[in-house]
Amino acid sequence: MITVVGSLNMDLVVQTAHIPRVGETVLARDLRYVEGGKGANQTVAAARLGGEVSMIGAVGKDDMGDRLIEALKKDKVDVSGIKRSSEASGMALITVDAHGNNAITVISGANHDLSLQDLNRHEDKIANSSIVLAQLECPLDLVTEAMFLAKKHGCISVLNPAPAQPLPKDLLDLIDILTPNETELQILSGLPTDTLQECQTAGEKLMASGIKSLIVTLGAKGCYYMDSKESIFYPSYEVKMTDSTAAGDCFNGALVAALSRGDSLADAIDFAMKASAISVTRPGAQPSIPALEDMEGFDLWYEERRLDK
Repeated sequence: MITVVGSLNMDLVVQTAHIPRVGETVLARDLRYVEGGKGANQTVAAARLGGEVSMIGAVGKDDMGDRLIEALKKDKVDVSGIKRSSEASGMALITVDAHGNNAITVISGANHDLSLQDLNRHEDKIANSSIVLAQLECPLDLVTEAMFLAKKHGCISVLNPAPAQPLPKDLLDLIDILTPNETELQILSGLPTDTLQECQTAGEKLMASGIKSLIVTLGAKGCYYMDSKESIFYPSYEVKMTDSTAAGDCFNGALVAALSRGDSLADAIDFAMKASAISVTRPGAQPSIPALEDMEGFDLWYEERRLDK
């Protein structure tokens, strides 16, 4: 069992030729409402890719909250840990350019109404899990408590530190696997991360803070794994990108799904990279996330879509 503690948002997505600069107005073709939020996206990815998943989070008592919960139910997620808050459901405003790059503004709403009491009320879900996954779109004290409960019950604790913010040492000490992208690694370490060597140096600094394993996702370049014994670079499965929204969430959900069924960390990373490669060829957040049957034909799928073909 996997428990995800995190956010649920309704994504308002617009497609533009380019992401506007400061003071610039651009025209968009349409507006799409897509279920999202880092916590929900990672929950869906873990569920579609073979995991048994429960989620702890909060949505408003509104139509968007209804939609967000129903979307999780379709993927057989245990939603009994999701609070119906008096706050409005969270939202994200997402602009996607012609190359699939995005810019995102998040309105937290009900996500910041999730309390320590709400979390502790569902401690049994964590106690019955082997992995607990969290992000930073919910209050930091809540994330720290989730990681504490994970360690209390012998779970693997995984934190995707997005959106990045300084993390206290008492939280870092509780994390088994930290999964920043290069921008988040730069913020967390205070060091540049423009090259692979710089990522390694920044990662080494972060590892000294108490992290046991570090996976730095590098977008189209791949990812970088580091622990106390080794550092390994995994090149990406390069494909033509349509929309990178939720690619990192897909990676995290796929990673914990693979770990939950007993895969080695190396195999879980490769599985997560394959899932992410599929996701960036599809538009939207949760709609882009592949299912387990998509992964079974990955080699043939990739051979037809690889960028160097």
